[in-house]
Order: sequence, then structure tokens, then C-alpha cells
Amino acid sequence: MKRLVLAALVFGAALPLLATAAAAQSRPLTPAEGRYWPYSGQVPACDDESILTRIQSRFSQRERAYWKSGLAIQGFSDVRERGLRTNAVDTIPKRFCHARATFNDGRVRNVTYWIGENLGMIGWGAGVEWCVAGLDHHRAFGPNCRTAGP
Repeated sequence: MKRLVLAALVFGAALPLLATAAAAQSRPLTPAEGRYWPYSGQVPACDDESILTRIQSRFSQRERAYWKSGLAIQGFSDVRERGLRTNAVDTIPKRFCHARATFNDGRVRNVTYWIGENLGMIGWGAGVEWCVAGLDHHRAFGPNCRTAGP
């Protein structure tokens, strides 16, 4: 009787693991470039001037409109890539980046951002999501913008 109860407990504990493993193996991994409406896999570089200008402009707009701070990014340095398509081959192609930004208050802060293919206005162009360490007022990206990159 004890063996039967023990076997039932072991089987009951192993069943969810087996179901999860089967589901993970059954998921098709079609690269984003191979979809019906495919992505090209070409994502702008981290130091692309239009991307950095967009971050600079949107940061200034946000600070002026919501926080009334007048804080603005004056320039970027030490721009580098942290990863390209690190999530999976079947997700939207994204490039993850990091830079140092000089602000009009004289301070230099870290900026973490990602660029996604066809995530711009109405799906045209590159989309950009960014976070400035120490200025993520609602901590949407966690401490020091930890979740903004890989």
C-alpha cells in the first residue's frame, strides 16, 4: 500500500514537468525572417544618429511636459551594443544598447535602450525604448534600468 501511494505521489509530481517539456518541444521556432510577413533582421546600429536623436528629443519632451525639470541630453559617448536578438530567433529582431549621456546639468548618466525592427509608428521604421539610470521616475525598468536590456 505504501509503495502504491509513493508511486502515485512521484507520478503526480513528475506529470507537470513532462507536460511542460512536451509543450516546450512542440513550439515551432520559425525565424522572424521566415514568417508570412517576415522581418528583414536588419536593425539600426546603436550609434545610428536618428536613434540617438530620437532618444534625446523624447527625453526632453518627457522631462518638460511631465516633470517640469528642463533636463536635457546634450550628447552621447561610449555607445556600445549589448546584444542582438538575445531573446530568440522567432521574436521581433531587437538590438540592445548602452551609452553614456551628458546632460545640461553637467552630470553624466547611463542610458540603456533597445531598437526593434518595424516597431515605429504604425509598424514602420525602428522602434526605440530607453531608460536613463536615476531618472526612471516610476521605476518602470527596475533599479538602474535593469530590465531595459539583456
